[in-house]
Amino acid sequence: MNHTVQTFFSPVNSSQPLNYEMLKEEHEVAVLGAPHNPASPTPTVVHIRSKTSMPDHVVWSLFNTLFMNPCCLGFIAFAYSVKSRDRKMVGDVTGAQAYASTAKCLNIWALILGILMTILLIVIPVLIFQAYR
Repeated sequence: MNHTVQTFFSPVNSSQPLNYEMLKEEHEVAVLGAPHNPASPTPTVVHIRSKTSMPDHVVWSLFNTLFMNPCCLGFIAFAYSVKSRDRKMVGDVTGAQAYASTAKCLNIWALILGILMTILLIVIPVLIFQAYR
């Protein structure tokens, strides 16, 4: 980019020599532009969205998907968690809360059923082994 500065010297009386302050002021006006009128400032409004920390349960859903996934409840919960996160990014708080609530309920059921299945897979073989002893 070529920045050329054109200064126009317009002294009132051309017979007087230009002093340093006048040259400096004219140079600043040429470089920075005309001074703004301080009497009428234009207001600037910045809308800042509040950071609501609404959980979307993605990590919990991922855990249930990988380790405790009876009847694919963990995977379905993961899908709802991702939908909740997407809604939160768009700004739809109500939709995000609805999806997060569904994901939480599915995660609870997946966790309960996964723990029960794990306990049964340990207890039943032990009982069968002791019955044949």
